[in-house]
Amino acid sequence: MSLPQMLSGLSQIATDYDALIVDIWGVLHNGSAPFAGVDAALKHYRESGGKVLLLSNAPRPGPSALKRLHAIGNSPDSYDDILTSGDAVRVLMNEMGAQGQKICHIGPDKDADLMEDLPVEFVDEAQADAILFSGMYDDSTETPDDYADMLARFHARGLPLLCPNPDRTVMVGEQIIYCAGAVAEHYENIGGPVVWVGKPYPSVYARARSQLSAMTGLDAPRLLAIGDGPKTDIPGAEAAGIDALFITGGLAAASGANVDSPETIAALLATENTQARYAMRHLVW
Repeated sequence: MSLPQMLSGLSQIATDYDALIVDIWGVLHNGSAPFAGVDAALKHYRESGGKVLLLSNAPRPGPSALKRLHAIGNSPDSYDDILTSGDAVRVLMNEMGAQGQKICHIGPDKDADLMEDLPVEFVDEAQADAILFSGMYDDSTETPDDYADMLARFHARGLPLLCPNPDRTVMVGEQIIYCAGAVAEHYENIGGPVVWVGKPYPSVYARARSQLSAMTGLDAPRLLAIGDGPKTDIPGAEAAGIDALFITGGLAAASGANVDSPETIAALLATENTQARYAMRHLVW
């Protein structure tokens, strides 16, 4: 079991990397307020010549995710660009629409811009060839169990479920809420076909690499991925051959996990068959 190097600040390793791939929820903010020092750390990094790409499992287009980020209070000076799983699933749905497939959207009204200006016919469940599940209708109270009957109907028809947010849970303040990934995982467990879009799946990292190559002007920029998700950010980075910095003060801390030492952090990540090169409580300079 490889132990992560504990960092007191990003400045310790900043010159080793040309660009950062940074998760949003759990790294930049807790769902209601920015983490102290994170904007300053990323601004310092950018001022030293590094590029910052935000990579989020948000089930909405990048511009919409940025509006939410700024509303919470994070600075636009902390990043250069954004790539979301919502962006990636829109590409997929565009292709499906071109093939004449009809899609049923299940999720809250706030995700409506995920479907805007696409050549796709969005229909009721009975007419659908596929399901887009962007999240719970009410993630403050609902759990995957509330969707069991619905998923059983989808499974009976063999409908593929598109999941534009593979996160199972996120923190909102001190509360942990369920995401689309938790429902998609339940569907997969009963034998339903799931199309996972976003972290930790390879296609989104390939897009991130391409984007950062263009941003840095380098064929193979030295990349560091920063995230708090043991199921998404860290295994995704490892599978893509990218060094990872695990932020322990996000989802892991909110869930009550012991993340006080390199040994306990490594043990936590080992439960997801992954490891990180570095770890720190919160991202600071």
